Formats: sequence, C-alpha cells, structure tokens
Amino acid sequence: MNTSHSTTTLRRRHTSSGSEPTAKEREYLEVIYYLASRNEPVIAARLARWMKVQPPTVTHIVSRLLEKGLIERNAHGEITLTATGFQLAEAMVRRHRILEHFLVDVMGLPWHLIHEEAVRLEHTLSPVMEERIMALVGHATTCPHGNPIPGQNEVYTGNTRMDTVQPGQQFRIRRIAEEAEEETPIVSFLEANGLVPGAIFTVADNTAAIGVTLQRPGLSITVPAHIAEMIWGDVETSAQ
Repeated sequence: MNTSHSTTTLRRRHTSSGSEPTAKEREYLEVIYYLASRNEPVIAARLARWMKVQPPTVTHIVSRLLEKGLIERNAHGEITLTATGFQLAEAMVRRHRILEHFLVDVMGLPWHLIHEEAVRLEHTLSPVMEERIMALVGHATTCPHGNPIPGQNEVYTGNTRMDTVQPGQQFRIRRIAEEAEEETPIVSFLEANGLVPGAIFTVADNTAAIGVTLQRPGLSITVPAHIAEMIWGDVETSAQ
C-alpha cells in the first residue's frame, strides 16, 4: 500500500457529514480498530470500559461517528468500521506504533513516556515525516509493546494470557495489550521488571487472588492479576 498517498488522501477527504473527525472521535476509531484486529466484539459497553467514561458519553460519540459515515452498527449493537473509517484508523495506528519505536530506538525515551508522546505527535505527522521516521525504524514489525504495525505485520503473536499459565511452565512474552499503554504505572512496572516482548520466565505460582509469580536467574516477581491478564505470549517448555 502507498502509505504516503493514502495518508494524504485521508487528510483531504471529507466524510459524509462534511466534517473531519475530532481528536476524541479519532481515539474511538483507534480503539474500535484495536478490538476488531483482536477479533473481539465491539459494543458500546466495551468502549465505555476502555475509555473509562459513562455509557451516555459513548452513545454521543458513536452517534457522531455514524453520522460521519466512519462506523456502522448492526441490530445487535455491534460496531464495525466502514471502509473510510478503517482506512483512517489504520493510518493512525500505523503512525502511532512507528512513532513509539522511533521514540524508543532513536530518541531513547523510556516506555512510560512513549505512548503519550506518540499521541501528541501522531495527529500532526506529515506523510514526508512518516516516511523518514519509517526509514529509521524500518526493521520494526511491531511497536515496542509487541503489537503489529499495520502494513508490516498484521498478525497478533502470543495466544496465551499470562494469568492462564500453569506453575512449572516457561512463558515467553510476546506483546502487551493496548489497554496497558494507557496506564503509566503499569507500563513503568513492566519496564522496570523486564516484562517486555522476548523475555522468558518460569511460572512458579499462579493464584487468582494474588497474581502470577515469575522467576528467572536473579529475579523473582509477582505480577498482580490485573496486569498479568494484559500480558500475552507463548508457553515454551516445562521448567526442569
């Protein structure tokens, strides 16, 4: 896909209502894209939980997105992106994840800063700058958290959630769910303890009320259950 051309086209195109989506509406489009990419049903209640808002707020935003021809909603209340909405959301997600890699690999920013910085930059990134930044991080197929960059790698890796792994099994982290990126304390905890894509731990204990206790040489840590459920990966081999 010619990203430069498609991004420029998106900036010039008017939606069916004659107005471009606001920054808040764009956030909703990104969340809808994330959920759909993970094959999760997109309903208003799910959006409200993700955005941490009351249902009437979601209803208002969803109505505006419907009017602008960016989403559709079926009789069961399930929301999908229209072709225009998908193209716009995909371009935003691509820019966001490319920017995150640039901020880590080139600028040297720590994990807990990159999400908000990428949010600030993604809406103003020109096609020319996107191409230059991509040239600097062209090896990347995912963002630093392991989620796929559209056009580079369309597959979410890691089909096992950490909180489902049995004691005695080895677990390789593949990705951190997008929801975690919104929570600075969670991201700081993950980075400080090496809970990053590629890291391998042995699960020593797994108790719903406490969390998942992980071990590797020189480190033993208990990951709270609400964080463990945001970490996805693969079970490797049983610990010896």
